[in-house]
Amino acid sequence: MTVIVPLRAALGLAVAVFASSLAAEVHAGDSSPWQRDGHSAVRLLAGSRSGAVLLGGIAFQLQPGWKTYWRTPGDSGVPPRFDFSKSDNVEAVTVLWPAPMKFDDGAGGQSLGYKTQVVLPLRIVAKNADKPVTLRADISYAVCEKLCIPVEARAELAFTSVASTEDSALFAALDTVPKPATIGDPNPLTIRDVKRDGKANVLVDVAVPDAREVSLFVEGPTPDWALPVPKLIEGGYPGVKRFGFELDGLPPDAKPEGAALKFTLVGGDKAYEFNVNLN
Repeated sequence: MTVIVPLRAALGLAVAVFASSLAAEVHAGDSSPWQRDGHSAVRLLAGSRSGAVLLGGIAFQLQPGWKTYWRTPGDSGVPPRFDFSKSDNVEAVTVLWPAPMKFDDGAGGQSLGYKTQVVLPLRIVAKNADKPVTLRADISYAVCEKLCIPVEARAELAFTSVASTEDSALFAALDTVPKPATIGDPNPLTIRDVKRDGKANVLVDVAVPDAREVSLFVEGPTPDWALPVPKLIEGGYPGVKRFGFELDGLPPDAKPEGAALKFTLVGGDKAYEFNVNLN
């Protein structure tokens, strides 16, 4: 089973600095050993064992200057892929994605992802709540500085603790996952309107309560949609920032009319996800 779906559940972020963490050779029973390559490391985290729904995480650490990618990498990059099919007593795994950062890709575009460290929370459903659970993950990802290097790792971890030492880290990571929202909701930071501008462009108006920097990302209904990163349009009016993007990167024969788009809005420590059917 390979599942890469964003979904709010209960999980977190808090990992030590790269150099000191990777030097530690003692591993608690609630985390697997670090799997290292030349520029990064990855391991599994286990939350407390209670009932059929378990909390877990995939922790990444990256050397300074290196990055890895979000589920949608932007104009360039490679999204991580996870295969949990070799796990024991696991019905389903949902990967939750913290809000990404935006950085130049070196070729005039923008890529989306993470630097330094990140924990991707996992929602794990056991087949039988009364039997042992062992999570096994085949992990494929890329780490990039000026060039990208593919990394393959395997990790295994049993969920045994009634009170896990990783619970606080998992709950902290969950706080960085965008919260579900709807167009025009009462949040101070929200999407006010999404509309077509002719056949090839989309405009998005974002209500912003102050002068904070805001980023907007858009995804199509399936992973083979490669929509560009929306760009801030100068001008606008007080309290509202307007973003625009072209309807480019659609799969062959795909039609934008009625397409289910997902927008991720990030501003300061706030992040929201909006599902919109394009008119």
